[in-house]
Amino acid sequence: MGFVDHLEVLRWHILRAVLAVIFISIVVFIYRDWVFDTIIFGPMRADFISYRSLCEFSRFIHIGDALCMLPPDVKMQVTSFGSQFMSSITISVMGGFVIAFPYIIWELWRFIKPALSTNEIKSSKGAIFFVSFFFICGISFGYFLLAPFTFSFLSNFKLGVLNTLETKPTLDDYMENMIDILVGSGLSFELPVFSYVLTKIGLITPKFLQTYRKYAYLMILVVAAIITPSPDWMSQLIVAGPLFILYEVSIFVSARIEKEKLKSEAAFFKN
Repeated sequence: MGFVDHLEVLRWHILRAVLAVIFISIVVFIYRDWVFDTIIFGPMRADFISYRSLCEFSRFIHIGDALCMLPPDVKMQVTSFGSQFMSSITISVMGGFVIAFPYIIWELWRFIKPALSTNEIKSSKGAIFFVSFFFICGISFGYFLLAPFTFSFLSNFKLGVLNTLETKPTLDDYMENMIDILVGSGLSFELPVFSYVLTKIGLITPKFLQTYRKYAYLMILVVAAIITPSPDWMSQLIVAGPLFILYEVSIFVSARIEKEKLKSEAAFFKN
């Protein structure tokens, strides 16, 4: 196929992915009130599952109320006529993208697959599942842990001793923070996938990841210390633990791919 033919094929893959996102976005828009009250606004509610579960877990492991968080006690506001409507559009599009993400990856895979060799296709078996799995895990981590920790900390943080300042976030500000948390978490959990791809093309090695492990751990701990509401090590470990595990999984994946590459090169030169 020529370059223009490849572009035509890619166009249809993109078109089908976009149509899937649009279709799901329309469904989300129809049920926007329920989606906003139950899902989007969930971390701002006192009865959100994470606040109750973490507090119960904290008492269960006999560390008192170390993991208990104060739910955000703020009144949100809008500063323009179109804010609520535009936020409903943002919610619908983001919801459509997250739900359709596995299908988007499948369309991308269908476009790339014909260019791969038999061995490359075999070694990439399960790629759609793992990319989707890690992304959904990241979204869940951001929604059920990072978002409550972040909003609880920021809304209850006080500057000064006279309490003359009152937090009144805008809806746009809340939506921006929520999207940053969810997208950032989703991409962060793709670290093993990035490690696989980058090792395959030779940009990183297991030794590189091991060398910079301490810096990566330090960065993770700093972020965890900033967003957790209390300075105890347990609450910071709850946030940082999954990221530590992901980094170690990335080293394992990179080492395995590096071993396969060396084995293939040795067999090639032997023949």
